[in-house]
Amino acid sequence: MKFCDRLNLYIETLGCSAKTLSAVSGISDAAISRYRSGEREPGRDSEQLLRLAQGICAIAAESDYSPGFSEGEVLCTLRASLHTEKSDFDSAVQNLKNLLTAFGISYAELSRAMNFDASYLSRVCSGQRKPANTEEFITQVCRYVTRRCLKNDQKEALCALVGTSAEQPTKPEHYTALLMEWLCTAKQRDAESVSKFLAHLDTFDLNEYIEAIHFEEIKVPSLPFRLPASRNYYGIEEMKQGELDFFKATALSKSAAPVFMCSDMPMADMAEDLDFGKKWMFGIAVALRKGLHLDIIHNIDRPFEEMMLGLESWIPIYMTGQVSPYYLKGVQNTVYCHFHYVSGAAALTGECINGFHEDGHYHFTNNREEVQHSRRIADHLLQKAQPLMEIYKAPQADLFRAFLKNDAATVGARQNILSAPPLYTMPEDLLGRILKRSGMSTADAESINATLKQQTENIEQILTVNTVIDELPHVSEEAFRASPLTLSLSNAFIENTVTYTYEEYTAHLKATKIFAEQHLNYTVRFAEKPAFRNIQIQIHENEWVMLSKSKAPAIHFVIRHSKMLSAFQNMILPYVED
Repeated sequence: MKFCDRLNLYIETLGCSAKTLSAVSGISDAAISRYRSGEREPGRDSEQLLRLAQGICAIAAESDYSPGFSEGEVLCTLRASLHTEKSDFDSAVQNLKNLLTAFGISYAELSRAMNFDASYLSRVCSGQRKPANTEEFITQVCRYVTRRCLKNDQKEALCALVGTSAEQPTKPEHYTALLMEWLCTAKQRDAESVSKFLAHLDTFDLNEYIEAIHFEEIKVPSLPFRLPASRNYYGIEEMKQGELDFFKATALSKSAAPVFMCSDMPMADMAEDLDFGKKWMFGIAVALRKGLHLDIIHNIDRPFEEMMLGLESWIPIYMTGQVSPYYLKGVQNTVYCHFHYVSGAAALTGECINGFHEDGHYHFTNNREEVQHSRRIADHLLQKAQPLMEIYKAPQADLFRAFLKNDAATVGARQNILSAPPLYTMPEDLLGRILKRSGMSTADAESINATLKQQTENIEQILTVNTVIDELPHVSEEAFRASPLTLSLSNAFIENTVTYTYEEYTAHLKATKIFAEQHLNYTVRFAEKPAFRNIQIQIHENEWVMLSKSKAPAIHFVIRHSKMLSAFQNMILPYVED
């Protein structure tokens, strides 16, 4: 029996409603609806599945069914109905492709090692074929990758991928077991990493952060600071000093040229030095305080969780609007590591062999010709790089509107996770009353009305040939009084908080339902609690995901990187407790 059929049978047997199960289990109405329709299934070891089992048993206990409904039995029954083999193998195939890319293993090489036809292996990895024995297939792959990594001195990279330290596994079979587990569970961990990242973004306040680090009090140095025209740094300790010397030279220079940063050097040993980390971040802060723009090519050829943690640490820097993040597409060299920083005043370049960071070398120069040469290399790298994300703040409002208008003309399903009903379903007269009651200035009111007009035009164009699903909160009056919802104004870059009255909120909900009835391609789904308070998530399937923050500051991040996009499309939403 399918999972959806099993769940529906439990609901029928107990004579309860989906709403009751949602309330008892703590899982949103929208999620229960998707489980019942078969559109989605919870993970085998997920908290959602455990909550379902606990909720079913709690309802059974109140309905005299408790003798036949132990939590363990219900959990086992639900697990048995999951499509684990298919979903696990599909997930493993996607992770396999990422694995082969990370270690530069071709289909031809793997097929020779496994005695498979290369074209057959290619079809397996594209989802067109499925091995008769999927477990044996995965085992063979993991054994080969383990042997290859250990032989090629890539033990540390393999351990970083599966999330363990290099000291823990002692035998090849231990690495193989860890790699097999990673192949089958990485998708779920990626989604959880995204959820944690979004929760942090939702609560982050740039103004509070700036106050906490005393950013406005940071003084750009003006005292003379003498460095030789060139200097070499050998070993980790000297290389740390080299990076700090680069930031000092940049801060003291009169040049307003952008700062370029690109490195795939090892990070772990330097990250252990917390004092260096603080000084390094201070160097970044001084460059920003000086008004310099930063072009950064990130090394994202690393485990997804580590990549998301790194992204989280860069959030405050991104929100200044003075940073353009990039990444290099394709397989990167995993043996010969490079370092390249350049500003208007200085250049710092270096290299090391992976696994031998202590023998690395940096070269600092403020010689004009050498700096100009390093700038040309930086420009060439930027031409090869892809934007990791596009960042829009109020100064880029025109570019943002152009992006939305152009995207509305493109094909693809859309899904939005909203903290309030969308502006494009609101009648103009209702918006006018809300803005008047809230005391909105004439200029801001005009901007919001213009945004409503553009959003309405865009959604009408999208819905002519594409589907749109909006997920938004439908809270009770009691919950609303305790924590009122606010109008979504991030597209207008208005940071003033405009709170609904309950009557205005229900009127907007009603208008949204009418909009859904009038547009066959539009679906609205409701949750009892908002997933987030200050961010909205918009997904153009297989194209991009946009994270929009409504205040502190109003900002939009458009992410196109395939691995990150896939994780956002499969994320686990952290519903907020009111």
